[in-house]
Amino acid sequence: MDDRYSVYDAKAKLSEIVRRVREGQTITLTYRGEPVAEVRPVPRGGGTPEHIRRLEERGVIVPARRPGAAIPPLARKRGAVARFLKDRNRL
Repeated sequence: MDDRYSVYDAKAKLSEIVRRVREGQTITLTYRGEPVAEVRPVPRGGGTPEHIRRLEERGVIVPARRPGAAIPPLARKRGAVARFLKDRNRL
């Protein structure tokens, strides 16, 4: 079977393309003979804990200093919206 489909053919054969991708294949879509997109399986990376670990490794997030510590509730002050609007209008 071909690993390339024109956009026109892909519309008619979407179920076949999805089946092949589920089997692990990568499919290239073409428009007027030029490759424009690839349809590939979603990488299986271990779910949320694995994703968090990768973000930590890249420095995007940092681990909590005290895991499981309760977050104190925010104090509510009257007039917060009015102060926000006043500050916003100064700009």
